[in-house]
Amino acid sequence: MLTRFAPSPTGELHLGHAYSALLAHDAARAAGGRFRIRIDDIDGGRSRESHVAAALDDLAWLGLAWDGAPVRQSAHLDAYAAALADLAARGLVYPCFCTRADIAASLAAPHGPAGPLYPGTCRRLTAAERERRRAAEPHCWRLDMRRAAVLAGPLRWEEEGQGARLADPAAHGDVVLARKDAPASYHLASTIDDAAMGVTHVVRGADLIASTDVHRLLQALLALPTPRYRHHALVCGADGRRLAKRDGAATLAMLREKGVDGRALANDLRAGRLPAGYSLRMA
Repeated sequence: MLTRFAPSPTGELHLGHAYSALLAHDAARAAGGRFRIRIDDIDGGRSRESHVAAALDDLAWLGLAWDGAPVRQSAHLDAYAAALADLAARGLVYPCFCTRADIAASLAAPHGPAGPLYPGTCRRLTAAERERRRAAEPHCWRLDMRRAAVLAGPLRWEEEGQGARLADPAAHGDVVLARKDAPASYHLASTIDDAAMGVTHVVRGADLIASTDVHRLLQALLALPTPRYRHHALVCGADGRRLAKRDGAATLAMLREKGVDGRALANDLRAGRLPAGYSLRMA
């Protein structure tokens, strides 16, 4: 077994990160396997080296040890480019020039698990118009979901405690695989990197279970292995919402500064005992 914890260095870790890291770490250790760290640092505009160092300090404070040096997503840009080129050669991706405002304003935009779906505006452009606009306009790359889903056929994955689940990638529409401001989306980068690292079991929050539909499709399209999955409950605050960096959730660094014992906190989290005001809930 090989599990991983993959923080993005765009802010400091909070209790939700600690809970997820502990579950991934303990699953591997209980099976005599390996636990790796991956730094998801391809968001160049927001990633900070100070957050990388702080995350590793936080994990060590919790009493976690990992195998090998942390892996960096930013070292895998060639792999993302090669995957996009492969998909493009098969006519499965296309450049998209639309803004979020364009999509939100479209009356044709249906809704999926993550909100409004892309209505396919740029999918309908001619090849000549795409090439002309690519040279002059910022663009992302989208997966032609209808073509990709037909090519891949029915897909399943194994969810711990539930058995086989049928994937429904079409419900997500033409997802972004490479952003205007980053060489790969979460979907593409995470799928490729899990395969490259040899991850056998993905342990992550229940808020990402819908993303597995898309990841399973990409695994099929790119001939990558499919790990087993465990989507766990989320740590929520007093308002019932899951903890998030953007909402200013209390960080592990703040707890360290208050003199909290990291290993004791880790054992409490393992037992489902959360500090006052926090709870565990499925998404």
